[in-house]
Amino acid sequence: MSARTCLTIVLAAGEGTRMRASRPKVLHAIGGRSLIAHVLTTAGTVGGAQAVVVGPAQGADQQAVVAAVKAAMPSAVLFVQSERRGTAHAVLAAKPALARGADDVLIVFADTPLITPQTLARLRRALGQGAAVAVLGFRPADPTGYGRLIVGPDGQLLAIREEKDANAQERAIGLCNAGLMALRGDVALAILERIGDDNAKREFYLTDAVAIARGLGLAAVVLETEEDEVRGVNTQAQLAEAEAVLQRRLRAAAHDAGVAMVAPETVHLSADTRLGRDVVIEPYVVFGPGVTVEEGAVIRSFSHLEGAMVGRGARVGPFARLRPGARLEADVHVGNFVEVKEARLAAGAKANHLAYIGDASVGEGSNIGAGAITCNYDGAAKHRTVIEDDVHIGSDVQLIAPVTVGKGATIAAGATITEDVPPGGLTLTQKKQVTKPDWQRPRKKK
Repeated sequence: MSARTCLTIVLAAGEGTRMRASRPKVLHAIGGRSLIAHVLTTAGTVGGAQAVVVGPAQGADQQAVVAAVKAAMPSAVLFVQSERRGTAHAVLAAKPALARGADDVLIVFADTPLITPQTLARLRRALGQGAAVAVLGFRPADPTGYGRLIVGPDGQLLAIREEKDANAQERAIGLCNAGLMALRGDVALAILERIGDDNAKREFYLTDAVAIARGLGLAAVVLETEEDEVRGVNTQAQLAEAEAVLQRRLRAAAHDAGVAMVAPETVHLSADTRLGRDVVIEPYVVFGPGVTVEEGAVIRSFSHLEGAMVGRGARVGPFARLRPGARLEADVHVGNFVEVKEARLAAGAKANHLAYIGDASVGEGSNIGAGAITCNYDGAAKHRTVIEDDVHIGSDVQLIAPVTVGKGATIAAGATITEDVPPGGLTLTQKKQVTKPDWQRPRKKK
């Protein structure tokens, strides 16, 4: 496919009213990535460097969609469908891009996020083999409501018949229209501009492209795929179904890469999660976006990771939270009820229980005791704590940032550190213990 150019048109102007949500439908996420970002990412892997998005007309929805598109594919261009008059009308909103020319034109939907690169490549391959139109079909368990694909004896696609227009024989056909289509670039505009609105809704339907191509003496074909791949998302329930399909894919890919999951059905992965060989993931772990776990690390139960890097052989959890900017290097131990945010723990460092490490760096071999925290926020700004190599921080220590603890130092339990600590030695801030034997605890009045 590298020798053929490709334009991908992503249709994203639908209102999504059935989602019952304030944000545009295409910005809802599965696997930590928006629906439209899934589609653009997939398109970009099959030569779709030229991509346009047909989006909503104006307002905050348009701005939000534009921001998501640019984040996923900075080179993509947005066109506006000023009126909603059908799918072919939406495609022609991108007429300037079509007029510039491309060998292949892919038309995909921003609310169909599970389409794979392999399937888009198959559609393009069909164009390269002489088809003017290639349509994606599937065989749903229940075909009710779907357009049927009418195939001739020679295997050519003759027409797409909407269910309301189909006769009894056509309604018995199990092969249904998935909506995605590819057009040969040299005839795409000629086909699209011939589509009319002579129907009950007075709309321009992309499905009419098949009959028009046949009328022009051009070949149209259908390619089949699995129902899961072409699941559209129109409701919150369908969003959850798409999430479940994606999670099964991601877990299968992790297993194939040598990751051990004790109870994979309880592990939630993001689309960009990167897991090395021999990683072990215990039950009920959540990976938010932007997580990399290197070879041989263990993530114990009920841990939550997002925007974090876990180094080779490290141990995380149980009940640990790694927030964005957490970087654990080789053989680091972060234990139960430890939270790490925007902090680097160098090789061999340990924080085994009940600690908060935020906006900090922890040197090699250092140990953070139970209940120790870096006090990084003064109410107006964040400040950093630097803990050098081979430091021992005792239990219940408060490090008031900005502060540096020198190499080899020991901080006694219960200390509150407000000034830099020199290397080596013991630093403590406790007062002498005092007991008042005659003191009476206040009693509640009856």
